[in-house]
Amino acid sequence: MNPANVTAANRPVVLRTERLLLRCLRPDDIPALLPLIGARAVAATTLRVPHPYTQEDAEEFLKYSESVWEKSEGARFGVFLREGERLCGGIGLLVNHDHNHAEIGYWIGVPFWGNGYCTEAVSEVLKYGFDHLKLSRIHSNHFSTNPASGRVLRKVRMKHEGTLRRHILKWGEYLDVELYGLLASEYFSSRAGGVC
Repeated sequence: MNPANVTAANRPVVLRTERLLLRCLRPDDIPALLPLIGARAVAATTLRVPHPYTQEDAEEFLKYSESVWEKSEGARFGVFLREGERLCGGIGLLVNHDHNHAEIGYWIGVPFWGNGYCTEAVSEVLKYGFDHLKLSRIHSNHFSTNPASGRVLRKVRMKHEGTLRRHILKWGEYLDVELYGLLASEYFSSRAGGVC
């Protein structure tokens, strides 16, 4: 990223939780990224992750992630364990400025499933989106075949808003997509009550 083109408003940030560090992915993260995001089980739960996932895919994704920050189109983070700064996943916001909302997307590598890292990362990025970006709404979706993702979204108080039946053709199979959303007013009222 060229520092001359970056303003305070679109400078990448680092977020920290009790167990996680969320920061931009760098080229030296690619060797750790490839086996995690390259797992078929991860690609099967996502819309935009190709399988197999190549070095070139990773390099293009890092360029795209930089451009998201530079153009103020959202935020892209690698999800790292704070202890040892070990990569365990990825998360991001894609902002629609015209409507002041964003889509949140995420993935966690198979060796890290079942530890609550996804919920922790999503919760922190929601906080960033509502507190820092001043978004009115953040939404997400998941394949009906991935109920674990729905549990993450419900844990962070997102509301189920509907199902798009046979909406996505993934690997030759039509999949239903579950829609979730959270309004800023809901986020702040639940946080005031000690929920988030």
